Amino acid sequence: MQPDPTTSEVPHVVVGGGIVGAATAYTLTARGERVLLVEQHGRGHHEGSSHGATRIFRQGYADPEYVDLTTRALALWDALEARSGTTLLDRTGAVDHGRPEVVDAIAAALASAGIPHESLTTDEAAARWPGIAFEGRVLTHATAGRIRSADAIEVFLTLAERTGLAELRFDTRVTAIEDHGDDVTVSLGDGTSVRTPSLVAAVGSWAPTLVGALLAARGARLPAVRVTQEQPAHFPSHLPDTAWPSFVHWADGDDVYGLLTPGEGVKVGFHGTGPVVDPDARDHRPVAAEVERLQAYVARWVPGVDASRPSLISCLYDTTPDEDFVIDRRGPLTVATGFSGHGFKFAPLLGELVADLATGGEPHPRFAL
Repeated sequence: MQPDPTTSEVPHVVVGGGIVGAATAYTLTARGERVLLVEQHGRGHHEGSSHGATRIFRQGYADPEYVDLTTRALALWDALEARSGTTLLDRTGAVDHGRPEVVDAIAAALASAGIPHESLTTDEAAARWPGIAFEGRVLTHATAGRIRSADAIEVFLTLAERTGLAELRFDTRVTAIEDHGDDVTVSLGDGTSVRTPSLVAAVGSWAPTLVGALLAARGARLPAVRVTQEQPAHFPSHLPDTAWPSFVHWADGDDVYGLLTPGEGVKVGFHGTGPVVDPDARDHRPVAAEVERLQAYVARWVPGVDASRPSLISCLYDTTPDEDFVIDRRGPLTVATGFSGHGFKFAPLLGELVADLATGGEPHPRFAL
């Protein structure tokens, strides 16, 4: 039988050109591995969870294990900046305020990790950051800030390309995956197919439909990944850019996050409250009642912006029941999903963890299936 001329072979296929797929492709090529990255949408698209100019970097977790992971990620962000010559992390500091039991637990975890932090009264915090209204406990740490997220994705992709070991195909959908045991054949929408012993599905919200059945056939099961359409918004600020840290409000209702996006305004959003959607059948339309609720929150708690003028954003969350990530491998398939609205800050570390699995390493116990 003659070989199929439309089928090629490559050591690693990474599906997904968002932040996790980009970081994985970069890490694999930096280790001398050859990679084909395929992404169903265009480069820098707005259909998933990674788009937009900014994301929060913070070390403020109540869970000591996540605090440790942020420290590892921070060192890798610094290394990525040095290698690329690009500023990717603006150290604006971060503020947590609200429910005392949560903020106190964050303070204890930061103290245990030796990360400098400061507790303030609400009056002290308001004097320092007049754009925000505070309640309950207030905590700040200076190692945190703002990731230039769109720039970060492009740096990962560009550095991978520069090695000569990465081929990037955008606007190319995976149409089928055939499991042969030790390897898989990935059929693509451009009429070609690729056989590989290492398929990385860094597809976030698309993981259940793309690889859920493949994992089940190998005796593994994804947790119930909840895919929601979130609708934060940018609000115009009447304060200088230097007045804004990143912030999280551990409120009695839904938790809220915010940060400045230079040139766009202060981004504010509820954490994981949007409607459940099919990622391939989103309407991108805001829920009017939720817009009104967000504006009401901003008018009360973010006095440094104009709450009447939101610029709405639509993005996806892929959330697991415990908000832990899923990063594991079965046979030739490595899956990365469930980043639950807080994964971006770990991007270079996630690239390392996924690349470890793709090259035969063991999973991080916390994130294993």
